[in-house]
Amino acid sequence: MTKRALVCGMAKSGIASARLLAHNGYQVTINDMKKEIPGLKEALAGIEYIDALGKDPMELVESQDLVVLSPVIPIFSPFAKKASSLGAEVIGEIELGYRYCNRDTKFVCISGTNGKTTTTALTGALFRAAGKKTFVLGNIGVPITQEAANTRPGDYVVAEVAALQLESIRDFRPNAMGMLNISEDHLNRFENRMENYIRAKCRSFENQRPEDFAVLNYDDPIVRDMARLTKARVIYFSQEQTLGEGMFLRDGYMTFRLDGKEARLIQPGELQIPGAHNLQNAMCAATLALCMGLEPQAVCKGLREFPGVEHRIEFVREVNGVRYINDSKGTNPDSTIKAVQAMDRPTVLMLGVGNYDKHSDFTPLFQAFDGKIKAVIASGCNIPAIEKAAKATGFTAFHTYEGDFEGMIRAAGALASPGETVLLSPAAASWGQFDNYEQRGDIFKQIVHGL
Repeated sequence: MTKRALVCGMAKSGIASARLLAHNGYQVTINDMKKEIPGLKEALAGIEYIDALGKDPMELVESQDLVVLSPVIPIFSPFAKKASSLGAEVIGEIELGYRYCNRDTKFVCISGTNGKTTTTALTGALFRAAGKKTFVLGNIGVPITQEAANTRPGDYVVAEVAALQLESIRDFRPNAMGMLNISEDHLNRFENRMENYIRAKCRSFENQRPEDFAVLNYDDPIVRDMARLTKARVIYFSQEQTLGEGMFLRDGYMTFRLDGKEARLIQPGELQIPGAHNLQNAMCAATLALCMGLEPQAVCKGLREFPGVEHRIEFVREVNGVRYINDSKGTNPDSTIKAVQAMDRPTVLMLGVGNYDKHSDFTPLFQAFDGKIKAVIASGCNIPAIEKAAKATGFTAFHTYEGDFEGMIRAAGALASPGETVLLSPAAASWGQFDNYEQRGDIFKQIVHGL
């Protein structure tokens, strides 16, 4: 009897999930709040499916064997609960992709509030520098389901995994799991409760075994305490402490010690990616690689050569002496704090630039300016919360902009003088104005190149 699957949410992960399920014999129904999605028919070409776009998923869950949720759909949604009560299995895309990957593929995963994308890209680069067949997947932009059928024994999947994806796992098991940091993000999605957000993050450890590794940031108390939640071998990394085992700084070098063996790696200044937060990212990536048996020489090579990732403190162009930096990946205040700390010139900061409210508190961001931010210009639905933070901290160089994106960029440029910087680091999601942070960053760069 043919099994039936309902795929809810037809962005990248939904498309890849639908294709994977169809190729594996499922009768697939696709669903999204939107009645029409440009390019979707072309993306699904070659498979058969039932089009249920725009329909209420409550009416679609009966007689389904499997329901696959987009990361933006909570596992506690009424229709997801109804599907479970009717006997359907309800999972997310990373769980589905994991199941269809070759069982002898090793999973090396990265999570945390900030730095996931850079650390995932860097970790993938380290494995590739060591000559390993590596797929860099997950929340970084390529769904696991898209490449699952291509994995073979001995391959590595390096995956960025977010809390929105982890809350719906069942069997998903990282052989090495890196956790960077925890701060407020997506609280609206987790019923405005920080403990729910942390609980979802911690699910990444629940299926690990004693032969696996949990790589944790010793300098973050919440992350450090996650050691009690895993059966895996815990290995810490720290910028602040000299550890008996793990990754730490000594005599100006990244140093790794495990099972009585010690390796001196590189000096932080040899990294091409700026800022203390990127040293944290590099320490996590290198620890994951070395725990999985990569040679220190290959790890050092990969660390030195990694150029950074698109949309994360990415230099775009200098116009009339003003540098334009694309940090569209800064989708929460803590991430933007890291970008601000990396600035070495007076900076005009572009905030908001989207119409989705995560219920973030922007006050810690303004408190972290440390004289580096010359002016702030904000747009989008988060203006009231941003303005509230500016007033609370006494920051007076605050401007709002109600026009289009190009006009906002030009207004930011007009606030900057030669020798200064315009930084797009919105501290907010792009949704409502853009499809994703990548599109926001791409359009920013396109406009800047046209100035």
